Amino acid sequence: MQFDDLINSMTPEVYERLAQSVETGKWPDGNKLTDEQRENSLQLVMAYQARFGNSDEAYTVGPDGNIISKSKRELKDQFRSDNDTGSIARFKLNN
Repeated sequence: MQFDDLINSMTPEVYERLAQSVETGKWPDGNKLTDEQRENSLQLVMAYQARFGNSDEAYTVGPDGNIISKSKRELKDQFRSDNDTGSIARFKLNN
C-alpha cells in the first residue's frame, strides 16, 4: 500500500487513536510504542492533519506540509468571535 493510499483510507477514529498514542507514547491497550512506531505514527498523524485537518488549533500542519502557527492576536480574535456576546459564562449554584 502506498503512503497516500494509507492516509486516504484512515478514518477519523484511527487518526484520533494514532494521535493519542503519539502524545502518550502508549497504544490504547497500554503497550509502549517503540521509537520506530512513534516516528511512523507521528508521520501518519501529520500527513492526515495536512490532508484533512481544518483545525483551529494554534499549531497545525498545512496542506503543503509546513507547520502553521497562529499568533497571539489571531487566537484572541478567534476566541472573541467564538463568543460574540463578549460575556463570561455565569453559573448558578444550587445550595
